[in-house]
Amino acid sequence: MTLIPIVIVVVFTALAVTGAYNLLVRRRNALDNAFAGIDTHLMMRYDLIPNLVAVVKRYASHENDTLRELTELRSQARADALGTNDRVRLDNRISQSMGSILALVESYPELKATESFQQLQRALNEVEERIAASRRAFNAAATDYNNAVELFPLNHRCDIWLHAPNLVRRGGRRAGKVSVANDLHN
Repeated sequence: MTLIPIVIVVVFTALAVTGAYNLLVRRRNALDNAFAGIDTHLMMRYDLIPNLVAVVKRYASHENDTLRELTELRSQARADALGTNDRVRLDNRISQSMGSILALVESYPELKATESFQQLQRALNEVEERIAASRRAFNAAATDYNNAVELFPLNHRCDIWLHAPNLVRRGGRRAGKVSVANDLHN
């Protein structure tokens, strides 16, 4: 008779621990999935970089250093060996370099007026909007995961299960529209 309450407590504890662990795993997987979404859209952006370089190079050949830097950064970003933190740092550098090139376009009205540049700018706007949406999804997943890891009672078990809080991603430059004239100053 005294064995039944002990069995009930052990079973309840085992179910609670299993449920808590599974919750953390689900949230970590959602976080990884959200980061993969960002990565997918960043690859789309990287695919547009050669087009941007080619179009700008025709009109601004003396800006070769900036264009070369962006091309080199793109090559580094396409490498599979990058870790998450390195990828984020590299993406921030690419965003900064692309911003410089798009600001440079202001000096070349004939470039801004070309159909190929306007199409490229529309494609970049669309990709930037997708990146911004992916970052919002990542931030939501990171917040859910961080709450699960840091709130009582799971915060005492996370060290044992090797779960640590994750950083919320902030974009290097404002994602969304890449309007050359207005957005670079916001």
